[in-house]
Amino acid sequence: MKQNFTLCLFLMAVTVTLFSFTDNDAQTDLKKSMERGKRIYGSYCQTCHMQNGLGIEGVFPPLAKSDYLMADRQRSIHQILNGASGKMVVNGKTYNGNMPPQGLTAKQTADVLNYIMNSWGNKAEIVTVGEVKAAQKKK
Repeated sequence: MKQNFTLCLFLMAVTVTLFSFTDNDAQTDLKKSMERGKRIYGSYCQTCHMQNGLGIEGVFPPLAKSDYLMADRQRSIHQILNGASGKMVVNGKTYNGNMPPQGLTAKQTADVLNYIMNSWGNKAEIVTVGEVKAAQKKK
């Protein structure tokens, strides 16, 4: 009986340790992805959406605290991959413009989304390269 209890405690400790490493790894991966994404944002997105993610009211929608961005993760992935056009309502304001596809790889797309979806008041789980590749297949 004592052996079973000791084994049970050991297995619980191993499980807790594994989960904490996994969580730390995910946070490290998100941080690294965001660092890469910030550079991509500066090259591809900042001209329209501004350095602070606020965009230009009535012309380029904000990414900062953006209800539209955060409401539909798949849509956000598709818009980076394929561009966007037509009417959209972001934080209560209507935009009707055109964003061309950015020509990014799946990794670059995941990285820039991790940056914008975790900056300026946004908070999201990590976007993976696998998610982006799956979205590319659904074109």
